[in-house]
Amino acid sequence: MTSTRSTAEIGSLLDRYLVGLDDEKLDDDWAKRLFTDDTVVEFPMSRHEGIDGLAAYHRSALAAFERTQHLGSPAVVEIHGERARLRANLISTHVHLPQGELPGGERPPLFATGTFVTGEARRTSEGWRLSLLSFRLIWATGNPPAPRA
Repeated sequence: MTSTRSTAEIGSLLDRYLVGLDDEKLDDDWAKRLFTDDTVVEFPMSRHEGIDGLAAYHRSALAAFERTQHLGSPAVVEIHGERARLRANLISTHVHLPQGELPGGERPPLFATGTFVTGEARRTSEGWRLSLLSFRLIWATGNPPAPRA
C-alpha cells in the first residue's frame, strides 16, 4: 500500500465517522469499520474507552438533537510505520428537538461548535482503524442542549 493510499484511507476514516453521525447509522458494525478495540474518543464533556458500547455512546449523545451536520476539513495525516496521526478542523451544527421550544413556539438558536480534531490510527489486519479521536473546543454559539432529567 502506498503512502498516498494510506493517507487517503486514514483521512477517510474521519470522513466516514462524521457522515455516520449525521446519517444516524451508529451500530456496532459502524464502530468496527472505523475503530480499534481499544479506541478512545474524547470530547470536552465526556470520554469513552473501548469499542464496546461506542455506538450506543454516540447515539445517546446525539439523542439530544433532532439532527446534526458535521463539516470537516481534509485531515492532515502523518504516517509512522504502522501508526499514524491526524489533525483536522470541524464545524458541528446541532438542531434542537421540538420539545426544546422557547415560549412563543420558537426553537432555541442552533448550537454550533468549532473544534480541532486530533487522532491516531493503527494499521490492523482489516486495514487502518482509529485508535484515538480527541475534540478540542475552540468556539461555540447558540444554546447547548438542556441537561437531561
